[in-house]
Parts: sequence; structure tokens; C-alpha cells
Amino acid sequence: MDTILSSYLDKTDRYLKPMPASERSDIIQEIKSEISELQKTEHLSSEQIVARLGDPKELASAYLGDAISKGSGFSFGRFLTVLAFYSVVGFSGLFVIPTLGIIAPVFMVCGILCPVAGLFKAVVGLLNLKIPFAGHIVFMYGSSEAGPVMTFFLALFTGIFLFAAGYGAWKLLVYYVRTVSRTRRKL
Repeated sequence: MDTILSSYLDKTDRYLKPMPASERSDIIQEIKSEISELQKTEHLSSEQIVARLGDPKELASAYLGDAISKGSGFSFGRFLTVLAFYSVVGFSGLFVIPTLGIIAPVFMVCGILCPVAGLFKAVVGLLNLKIPFAGHIVFMYGSSEAGPVMTFFLALFTGIFLFAAGYGAWKLLVYYVRTVSRTRRKL
């Protein structure tokens, strides 16, 4: 079997993951037989066979639909698995998603505004301008205040740190959502 057909069978098998392994292998064998029959009797190329069988996801969905409509029994183990999954995801999602969803954009915006404020303080300080609220932008170390240039560099460093933390929180949120979605599909 060539790489096109092998790839097609692998994709179909991945979409059949919710089924037990024995049923999946029976379905893949059935599809292999159909492919073999199409090659022998109709002399179709791999591309033509794949076109005739259709999208692997749709083919797998058809088999899954058949399995669901045929199965009228109740599996207590499957029920408990689904219940446990949604309980854990629901409880953790109550805290993880809102927390990371708030932290990520706030930290990234603060990471941008902090160096801007530091630059503003440096310009005001170096040009000796008398802008009242510029005096509130300070970095303290011990009992002394950092100068305007040092304030800019400290604000820049703080901004980079905050932006990186916000970006990391965003990546963590995306990873969490993808992991939950992937796990849900496997159930």
C-alpha cells in the first residue's frame, strides 16, 4: 500500500479513537478490503480511491454514527468517566480560564504601558519640564529615588517582564483549552 492510502487510513484511525481498539481495527480492515477491491476491479489510482472514499473525518463519523445507533446499552464505566472528566474540567475551568484570561491581557498591556511611562518620565526629567503627574512615576531603591534615565531602564525591564508573563499566561490558557478539548474528544 502506498503512502497516500496509508496516510488516509492513519487519519481515519485517529478519527475513530472514541471506539474500542478491536472495533477500530475491524473498520480499518474493512476499509483496506474496499481499497483493495477498488484497485483490483476498477483499476483506480490512490488519488481516485481517496476521492471516492471521501474525507477521512466524514468516513469515521459515519462509522461512529452507526456504532452509536446500534449500541442501545448503557456503560456505567463510560458514564463515570464522562462525569469525572466534566467535574474536574468544570471545577478547574472555574478558576483557570478566568484567572489566565484576565492576567494575560492585563500583564501584556501593563508591559507596554510601563516603558512608555518610563520614557515619559525620562523625557520630562531630562528636559526639566514641569508636568505635575510626572512626579508620581518613580522607582525607589532603599530610601532614594532613581533618576530619570535609570527610571526608564527599570521601567523597560519591568515592562519586558510583565509582557513576557502575560504572553506566558496566554500560552498557558491556550494549552489548557486545547488539552481539555483533545481529552473531551477522546471520551
